[in-house]
Amino acid sequence: MAIIEPGAEHRRLRDADNDTVPWRRWGPYLSERQWGTVREDYSQGGDAWAYFSHDHARSRAYRWGEDGIGGFSDDEQLICVSVALWNGADPILKERFFGLTNAEGNHGEDAKEYWFYLDATPTHSYQRMLYKYPQREFPYNDLVATNRDRGFGDFEYELLDTGIFDEDRYFDVEIEYAKDGPEDILCRITVHNRGPEAATMRVLPTLWFRNTWSWDGPEPRPVLRSVPGVPGMSVVEADHPRLGTRWLACLGSSPLLFTENETNAERILGEPNHSPYVKDSFDRYVVRGETGAVNPAGIGTKAAADVALDIPAGGSAVVRVRLTDEPIVAGGEDRRSSEEAFDALVALRRAEADEFYGTLLAPGLPDAEREVVRQALAGMLWSKQYFGYDVERWLTEHGRDPLEARGVRNGDWFHMICHDVISMPDTWEYPWFAAWDLAFHTIALSMVDLGFAKNQLDLLLSRRYLHPNGQIPAYEWNFSDVNPPVHAWAIHLVYELDKSRRGGQGDHDWLESVFHKLAKNFTWWVNRKDHDGNNIFQGGFLGLDNIGVFDRSAELPTGGYLDQADGTAWMALYCQSMLQIALELSARDPVYVEQAQAYFEHFAWIAVAVNHATGSANMWDEEDGFFYDLLRLPDGSSQRLRVRSLVGLLPLAAATVYDPGLTSRHPQLIENMRDFVARHPSVSSVLTGGRVQGRKGEHLLALFDESRLRRILARMLDEDEFLSPYGIRSVSRYHRDHPFEFRVGDRTFSVDYEPAESDSGMFGGNSNWRGPIWFPTNVLLIRALLNLYMAYGDELTVECPTGSGVKMTLFEVARELSERLTRIFLPDEEGRRPCFGGQHIFASEHWRDLITFSEYFHGDNGAGLGASHQTGWTGLVAVFPNIFAGLTGPELLDHGMAGVLHRLEGQEERE
Repeated sequence: MAIIEPGAEHRRLRDADNDTVPWRRWGPYLSERQWGTVREDYSQGGDAWAYFSHDHARSRAYRWGEDGIGGFSDDEQLICVSVALWNGADPILKERFFGLTNAEGNHGEDAKEYWFYLDATPTHSYQRMLYKYPQREFPYNDLVATNRDRGFGDFEYELLDTGIFDEDRYFDVEIEYAKDGPEDILCRITVHNRGPEAATMRVLPTLWFRNTWSWDGPEPRPVLRSVPGVPGMSVVEADHPRLGTRWLACLGSSPLLFTENETNAERILGEPNHSPYVKDSFDRYVVRGETGAVNPAGIGTKAAADVALDIPAGGSAVVRVRLTDEPIVAGGEDRRSSEEAFDALVALRRAEADEFYGTLLAPGLPDAEREVVRQALAGMLWSKQYFGYDVERWLTEHGRDPLEARGVRNGDWFHMICHDVISMPDTWEYPWFAAWDLAFHTIALSMVDLGFAKNQLDLLLSRRYLHPNGQIPAYEWNFSDVNPPVHAWAIHLVYELDKSRRGGQGDHDWLESVFHKLAKNFTWWVNRKDHDGNNIFQGGFLGLDNIGVFDRSAELPTGGYLDQADGTAWMALYCQSMLQIALELSARDPVYVEQAQAYFEHFAWIAVAVNHATGSANMWDEEDGFFYDLLRLPDGSSQRLRVRSLVGLLPLAAATVYDPGLTSRHPQLIENMRDFVARHPSVSSVLTGGRVQGRKGEHLLALFDESRLRRILARMLDEDEFLSPYGIRSVSRYHRDHPFEFRVGDRTFSVDYEPAESDSGMFGGNSNWRGPIWFPTNVLLIRALLNLYMAYGDELTVECPTGSGVKMTLFEVARELSERLTRIFLPDEEGRRPCFGGQHIFASEHWRDLITFSEYFHGDNGAGLGASHQTGWTGLVAVFPNIFAGLTGPELLDHGMAGVLHRLEGQEERE
């Protein structure tokens, strides 16, 4: 039995943060899909999906990264390990997960496999995932053809729908990693036969080098070679010019296969190969029986152990592999060949993971919620991927002069050089960073790895990413697109959490560094996204894809432009966050008092603009009690687009309470703020009319007064509008029976309530903001409710749900929303989780404890939609149970947001 050293993972984490032991150097940094990405697209027309397909992926060497099943690599992805499988029936070796391209799916791209991230520690000392691999021939063609024939109004055709899992004829492939040291990695692959009959399986633990030698000039070529004569192990020696020498050992005596990680030019290009040993050689050898496809000399840049398993019905078999920097040489018995010692180390690391999460989660948290939190955080940690992309080199390889590349995708971003481990939204569908997604990721990641969370927030503001003009890159398909500016909010929240864990000592150096970069980005917003210079902002789609009646990122069919309620709210929140940061920095350096004053004034002018009553030229609709986008027409007239959506709820998010202790240190700042308000009657009427002060003197800044707040909440908490059993919908259900329509000439544009997938192709059709539930916006609304509660206290109550007669404080409303969101993943009395919709198999044996964290969720029944393995910002569900476990309104009023943050700390830090 493993003897656990208390706090072992916490110590590894501290060593990694202090750069004393490189525990993070190796991790699950291999994506589940590299094909079909912008980086790998060298087509003339920019059709990334068509240029590099799944069919090509097994035969064509990648340029910028690698992929594989349950992969592990170093943080530069130079040496990669993953698992390949063959069930004896498939037409190809299973080396990567399959899914549909954007054109093949009736609702956009979509993975068509079932895998689950079950456990992970922040130093990757332990990782566990599960893949369900059918025993019958995988229905590649059926999945493509059937989905292509379905329209937007049809359900997606999923792998379960094919019947391939009938009679439980599948394997559960459990992949575990455990580190014996920072450079000594064990991988245990346990294959369970869930079927009624004995079945065979070929498991190929695969080691290879990312191909840099074909692209990067005179770089020395690495080499893999067989090491014969090691008792009890099949061994591969890996020599890399930058990483030195490593050894891969597969316990037992299995044949070793060798080839090159080089493109099969004959298959892909119709050109002769320089060598018969190419990337797809293992597929040809295992599936097609081409014995000459692998190199008999036992040398290459890609190698695998070929392990054949015969597994009885209900039985299992284990494959054990070790990648180490400790030499393994021919000769005598090696201690590392012991299966018992191998399994003991894996068991120890698994027990240490249990102990780590035992200290992290709130005492008394129910087991079902603990499992949701742990798997959500596991997914966050498995979704850390290496992202390599040198845009200038990529443009040059396209035959474009980087200085004259306008009109080419990302042509304005030639300064970007990416070679980093980044938290991705999804390992298959979105194996690239997105700016606002990443900011939300850090909130969940800070629960387990504050150092990595701070690194991620700093990354997109670094000189290698931030545009010289101050813009933050949005996402790989279009860095110049505009994501909501939530970076400052996330930075302040992560700083405060870090400060709480440091016993009240904040990392001022880090905060000061990022503040100046944020100021540059803030200036970009003010200069580029305020069309008339009147403190009302635009921004385009702002991450909400199809939420508007028009594509908000395209030229409007009416001409003119949109004043956006959400864009303006995002900027108000940006001002509030920058004010908070400036006040924090002013504790050490009074020079930031002037900055605090400037952001306060900027917020004030935004509040004035939002509340400026000029008839139809005002976002607030007094009749509806709601905010709307304002369509500005070329003739100077304007019109509200009366779609009840998150666009009109997001002004709630710009509600922030300020600790009076931050301003009391600078009496002159308070005097200057009062003087500014007094000198400007328009500011005074807005800020003083709705001024609220908490019982400890907290000051509230918001875009609305109590009257408007009540009217907005009445709609938001109405179950016939926004309030779903599973959170806040992105569009009011009112539009199900009352679609909003807008005519331009003979064309009619409309928005109705769509609780599931999109029924249009806007933004590719693979995301929908016209009704489903999205976690990031729900989190911001919960945060706003907690801030508003600290200002109004128990005196302000509202009906929740609207019309129910049940009165709640705003704290109780926040807790209610948290519970509804968490309910998406919790099993009912029959073991069914709403996130799986009507798929009853997920309540059966071998499925019931597995959870996926989808991109978004059905507005009525909570079923998961969009990217099916999207931990990303949906991983925020891990935050709620810890915050609200035992928390009361009076406790929040007594301790403020610091008390909330305290609940995100591990118990070890608390003690």
